[in-house]
Amino acid sequence: MKKPTLNQQKSGPRADNTDGESAVLANIAEMPEPDRDMGERLHAIIKASAPALSPRLWYGMPAYAKDGKVVCFFQSAHKFNTRYSTLGFNDKANLDEGHMWPVAFALKELTATEEAKITALVKKSVR
Repeated sequence: MKKPTLNQQKSGPRADNTDGESAVLANIAEMPEPDRDMGERLHAIIKASAPALSPRLWYGMPAYAKDGKVVCFFQSAHKFNTRYSTLGFNDKANLDEGHMWPVAFALKELTATEEAKITALVKKSVR
């Protein structure tokens, strides 16, 4: 039997996470530019900002979990045929501010300004 490709492997909430880092990096490597560059940079930012988060695939997307629960994820523009990529945060992220706060951010490009904002958000999300 032929081994499934990364896009065919189980990647839902109960996926086997034994080598999440390799799976995430391989998934990002399969992305076309500019999503690949953005995914690589986000991966580095998230790993540096919140070492407690574990990389894993989540519904075929790079994601980062704490205690087995996904905190944030990256949706490539190419995968969903959209005009921008998305950095999203799940309800396990501690981003609460009052009665309403953003949980997803459109990304067209990563400059130093966006990288600083993402670093702060990721750090806040795991407090």
